[in-house]
This record gives sequence, C-alpha cells and structure tokens, in this order.
Amino acid sequence: MRRNPERRAALLDAAIEVLAREGSRGLTLRAVDEEAGVPTGTASNYFAHRGQLLVQILRRTRERLTPDPAEPAGLDGPLDTVELLRRLLGRLRAEPSVQRAVLELRLEATRRPELQEELSAFLAAELEANIARHLDAGLPGDRAGVELLYFAMQGLIVDGLTVPALLEAHPVEPLLGVMVERLLPAFVTGTR
Repeated sequence: MRRNPERRAALLDAAIEVLAREGSRGLTLRAVDEEAGVPTGTASNYFAHRGQLLVQILRRTRERLTPDPAEPAGLDGPLDTVELLRRLLGRLRAEPSVQRAVLELRLEATRRPELQEELSAFLAAELEANIARHLDAGLPGDRAGVELLYFAMQGLIVDGLTVPALLEAHPVEPLLGVMVERLLPAFVTGTR
C-alpha cells in the first residue's frame, strides 16, 4: 500500500464526493480515480478493497468536520452551548458532501456487518469524547442531557440534508436555544 498522505487524503476527498453524489452503489475505486483526476488504478494502490475504502472515508469525514485546534475559539466569556451548536451546524452546512457521505455510510453499514461494527465503535467513541468534553468544560447539564442533545442534533442534521423544506417552516436557530434549555437542566439563560 502506498503511503503518500496527501494523495491518500485527495483520494478520500474524491471518494466522499462520489459517495455523496452517487450513493454507495456508485462508489468504486475506478470512480474515485476519475473524481480525483488520477490514472486508473491509483485508488487500488491505496485501498486494498472497497470495505477498507469505506472505513477510511468514515475517518476522513471526521477529520474534515473537526475544527482546527489552531483556530481561536472566538467565544467572548464563558462557553455557551447554544453557540457551540450553531458552530457545529455551520461546519456541517459548509460540508454538505461530507454529511451526505456519512448518511450513505450509515445505510451501507446496515448491509455490511464489518462496516456496522467499525461505524458503531467509531461513533460510540466519538459520542463518549463529546460527552467528556462537554462535562469537563463545565457546560450545563448531565450525561443524559448531553446524550439527548446529541440525538436531537442528529435529527436536525438528517432533516436538514434530506428534507430541507421541512426546516424552512421550523427555523433551526430558535430551536437550538429551546433544545438546550429543555435538555440541559442547569442551562442559564444568557446570550443566544
């Protein structure tokens, strides 16, 4: 397997675009090569098989959605859960292909037990890390509240990608504040 990290990232980014646009059935190593504009067979030098490609796509989606630690937090004063959720939605909206690819991976995982295992472990670890960061930062709420917030946000994300017209009638910005107030009991009304 090849080890050029820049080429691997470019191939994975191309794979994300193919997966988001064509769905799981359209994701082939040849389609990735075409999307990346590289010679046929290049992707097969980096990924032994389609299953390995799917797992690597999952990891790449998280890299693309994780905020750069070098970027300033930009929050004046104490951390604000509603503002953090707004920023999360902003990152997701800026990367719609990544979110569509993640939805496709979730669907594909229902048909591929090895991907289901990887996806479940990966998302469980991500959720645990998010809960720990939230609680360690001293943000309001307990573990159950943060879990509920995660699952509620997943619903907003899926609806925003799949039926955006539904959210037009129910603007998300005001809902974020209500969601935090109701799910995190120690929430103190402040900036929104």
